[in-house]
Amino acid sequence: MKKSTAFLTFAAIVLALAANLSLAWGYFTTYTQASGRWPLRMGDKTNITEDVSDWTKHVVITSEEGSEPVFVRAKAFGSGKYELEYSDPTNSWSRGNDGFYYLNRPLMGGEKTPELLVKINGVPDKPQEEADKEFNVVVVYETTPVLYDASGNPYANWEMTLHATEGGDS
Repeated sequence: MKKSTAFLTFAAIVLALAANLSLAWGYFTTYTQASGRWPLRMGDKTNITEDVSDWTKHVVITSEEGSEPVFVRAKAFGSGKYELEYSDPTNSWSRGNDGFYYLNRPLMGGEKTPELLVKINGVPDKPQEEADKEFNVVVVYETTPVLYDASGNPYANWEMTLHATEGGDS
């Protein structure tokens, strides 16, 4: 009697598993793995142009035709030996608390920003040391997509970041 009960229990378990086998098999056949790399395009393409004359960098940022609207900010970095002075002949830029200069409006595709001037102050007419004859000022700019609030007003979210991970076979 015990053998027939054990056999019937075993047969019931096998039958229950067999009934759900198609669900389990479907799970395993829908899993796939991919590898490779693909460039990420955010929808905007911008370039910076820097011309120098009379110890002043003339900074213009251009958005390519068809790019999405973006907000722009820029900041210059030097060696610290000479003071950098910003000026904006068109009043299109505003200085932020973080030292960046922010364009006051969104930059649309195909447009250029008004010039932001970065002047190097305190450079002697005749430098005494070789180190005073050459130096570099680097301008960094960033863009962020234009976002809209509930009323349809554009705003910038400079806290938004892009996180990327890399894995798989390389």
